Amino acid sequence: MAWSDETRTKTRKYPRRDHIPEDRPDGRHSYTTDPISPLRIDCQYIPIGRTREEAEVGPLQGVRVIEIAGIGPGPFAAMMLADMGAEVVRVDRTQNVPVDHSRVPQFDVLSRGRKSIALDLKRPEAIEAVLRLAERADGLIEGFRPGVMERLGLSPEVSLGRNPRLIFGRMTGWGQEGPLARAAGHDINYIALAGALAPIGRRGEAPLPPLNLVGDFGGGGMLLAFGVVCALVERQRSGKGQVVDAAMVDGAAILMSLFWGMRKAGLWSDERGANLIDTGAHFYEVYETSDGKYVSIGSIEPQFYAELLRLTGLDHADLPKQMDRARWPELKERLRAVFRTRTRDEWCILMEGTDVCFAPVLGLGEAPLHPHNRERGTFVEVAGTLQPRPAPRFSRTQPETPRPPAHAGQQTVEVLTDWGFSAEEIRKLRETKAIA
Repeated sequence: MAWSDETRTKTRKYPRRDHIPEDRPDGRHSYTTDPISPLRIDCQYIPIGRTREEAEVGPLQGVRVIEIAGIGPGPFAAMMLADMGAEVVRVDRTQNVPVDHSRVPQFDVLSRGRKSIALDLKRPEAIEAVLRLAERADGLIEGFRPGVMERLGLSPEVSLGRNPRLIFGRMTGWGQEGPLARAAGHDINYIALAGALAPIGRRGEAPLPPLNLVGDFGGGGMLLAFGVVCALVERQRSGKGQVVDAAMVDGAAILMSLFWGMRKAGLWSDERGANLIDTGAHFYEVYETSDGKYVSIGSIEPQFYAELLRLTGLDHADLPKQMDRARWPELKERLRAVFRTRTRDEWCILMEGTDVCFAPVLGLGEAPLHPHNRERGTFVEVAGTLQPRPAPRFSRTQPETPRPPAHAGQQTVEVLTDWGFSAEEIRKLRETKAIA
């Protein structure tokens, strides 16, 4: 990591086991009061043995994708593709073009890394413009309900008719067919129907929605991005494009694959909060510390569990066996009492870096300050907004730092020119109000 000299000299050492840094005799270790900025925009991760020029080339460089603007999973998929070096052009609505073109929507992290054109898709001239873009694109992604693209005149049949090599990615909640295909819904509904929501939560309590990580992102946008890349790989063999139907209900279901097998084998109960990794077990749990913060424990394997008992001082206690499920509630109370005896930072000094399988529970304001994340450069500042760096990482084609998000229509003329439209054609599109 190319840290500045100032940052390098002031960064604390990573705490290990029960070692207390000499400069902190009181044993305190905090991620919340560090005055040093965790990242700088010019501190780009560059793999050893490569120049900066070589580093700024993602694995999808040369791939062109059209994104019909939407919300949630669609923009996330587009961000993932753009993060990896694809040239993604977002088609925004003309009514979303701001009056003040100088302001950057810096907080819209999901829109980073791509250019924007503004088209009025209610006008035939704008539809023809999209189809002309599709002729030069490798992929097109959209997140409308089934039938909307067809009504606009941008159906897969029409689009692939103009470019048989086009990958047409469709992002929906319920899928392109089925009784609920045209019904409204959100992440919480899709994961509920897929069986992914019911198991999440504590014993005796209602299911707990895991933000919108499972449906919108893990089972939605990530699924679409994966599908598009798979279709691009297949196209190298067949020379043909195809439609990718990415449905969040399918994506949420496939994320639960492990648990379907465990349930069939009798290793997973339908009772919430009573299983190995759903907070049923005392050794896979979040515990409150004396300062009202939390730590996470994942000591599943016997050797890790033994280390947990050793560092909590329970190794000599007369305890039930680790896998005695009937005694898990009792053992959880024992650990709760122990973890309340120290602050989170004190537990970090004692356990972080050990084989307990331990980590402090950090908030969004704390995670970028952790020494591990700082050394890896997990977070980067773009246009004044701290955000996750593109992932995964590559040894040879590491993506560049994302460009700031564009406001709607910021690069309309630039993109149309670059994609083959003449100045006269652009003028006519403006005259017909097809572009803004």
